Amino acid sequence: MKKKPEIIVVLSVLFVSIFLMFYSPYEIMEKKKYQEITDYKYAKAKVLEIIEDTTKDKVKNDVSHMRYQKFKLEILTGPHKGEKYIINHAIEIIDVYYILVKEKDSIIISYTENDKNKIMTISLYEINREKYVYGIILIFFISLIIIAKIKGLKSSLTLFFTAIVIIKILLPMILMGYNPINLTIILCSFIALGTLLIIGGVNKKSFSAIIGTMGGLAISGIIAAIIGNLSRVSGLAGDSARMIKFLHRDLQLDFKGILFSAILIGALGAVMDVGLSIASALNEIVSVKPDISNKNLIKSGMNVGKDIVGSMSNTLILAYVGGALQLLILFLATKTHYIQLINIELISSEIITAVSGSIGLIWSVPLTILAFVLLRNKNKK
Repeated sequence: MKKKPEIIVVLSVLFVSIFLMFYSPYEIMEKKKYQEITDYKYAKAKVLEIIEDTTKDKVKNDVSHMRYQKFKLEILTGPHKGEKYIINHAIEIIDVYYILVKEKDSIIISYTENDKNKIMTISLYEINREKYVYGIILIFFISLIIIAKIKGLKSSLTLFFTAIVIIKILLPMILMGYNPINLTIILCSFIALGTLLIIGGVNKKSFSAIIGTMGGLAISGIIAAIIGNLSRVSGLAGDSARMIKFLHRDLQLDFKGILFSAILIGALGAVMDVGLSIASALNEIVSVKPDISNKNLIKSGMNVGKDIVGSMSNTLILAYVGGALQLLILFLATKTHYIQLINIELISSEIITAVSGSIGLIWSVPLTILAFVLLRNKNKK
């Protein structure tokens, strides 16, 4: 009977995840066709034959010089499956990023159709990397289950649940005009509740971790909002945000709110990790020494928390730095002056994001400890 609440939580999360896969605000958004901004359609194809290739020829020092690959392909998916076409794929000498294909390559093509649904134009869009992406995800989940056994299986379920909530609820509802901060707070609470109850079980350990997590996230959000407003960040510093603003002028999106939402989501995983680690450590201490005083329990928890905070704060900061590494290299290569660098909104936003997330992580430690002690005292009564 002790396991019954945990089974109910697992089945509830599984049911919600499956339900959201087939019905969610995403379907409503699809009907509004926010994403259809061009007439291009896409399909998978296979390179059958390289007819001509001038990419290996000696390059002339002329910006007008063009190299190209002429190849035959067969469309593998969509309404034009089985049709074969010849493409002249041109590469300008000034192109920094370009794609070269080989025979038997799996590729993605873009095409347009006429009124009779016949292909008018067709071009190479990208190399098909789908199977490699799915492959590394599969390796991750297999590794997780092999090493962590049942806990790994539970973690896989919570990751699936988190992805479904973000993709099927958060993103489309932001596009539909809902307040991104309020929405993110609610969904982060939902994710934290489901994740921590599944991983930690239905007990005071998990509930104290949930309280600590939500408290840490609240502190992150408040600090980010205050500093963001004082520094007047707009949320439009990134190329993606500007592209959304340009392509969908009809959408009234709160870009500053979206920036703060990103801060909460980015910090959620690390804060949950810290909260559960602290709560688990306290639970072990109490199980070994049930008569330990609250004062000594808090002291022991803080000693454990210091080590966890030291490593996890570093992890969170490094994760953000890793994401912005190419941008930082660009600024270094162009010898951007410090006074320019620190005041560029994109850099300021990244710093606010990383540091506010880390502050929330730090404060989740005492909040989790306090919650655990209060729940312990309540159980004693």
